[in-house]
Amino acid sequence: MRFTRHRKQVRANPDEFEVALLSKLATELLDLIDAPEVSDDPLAEMVGMPPGEVHPPDNEVLARLLPDAYRGDPEATKEFRRYTDSDLRQAKRANAKALLASLPEGGGTFDLDRDLVDVWLASLNDMRLALGTALDVTEDTDLDADDSPTLQVYGWLGWLQESLLSCVDPRPAH
Repeated sequence: MRFTRHRKQVRANPDEFEVALLSKLATELLDLIDAPEVSDDPLAEMVGMPPGEVHPPDNEVLARLLPDAYRGDPEATKEFRRYTDSDLRQAKRANAKALLASLPEGGGTFDLDRDLVDVWLASLNDMRLALGTALDVTEDTDLDADDSPTLQVYGWLGWLQESLLSCVDPRPAH
């Protein structure tokens, strides 16, 4: 699969295997992000805040997707996480769900408008971050030297991002 410009949209034509792989990765991302606890505090629940203190994820992959805002300042980080964790998880879930919804069942051609391109870029980035963290990928990792199928998927996700980015113009400044 590669992305191409088509009129004012971006077009892709994934095969059945590529659709199945992207569906699996997006579903795993949704499972990983999962919803935080529901609050007992009606006001906190109304504004979408989790109950009490929100701790950084214990899972290394999830911690990469939901990083600390302030290194070296645990109090500021804790406060920032309390107010942003739910929204960040919700945005990542929405992006993954939109990517899933846009995939043609069994493969085939589909088009993305500019807003959906941004959703795809964000979701592909989350998938790649999660997979790269799980594989312990570093700047020194030679993606071509290792024939691990999982590492090849990581490289493919990067290639997809690059292909998609090459088809879009930057959004105009407001």
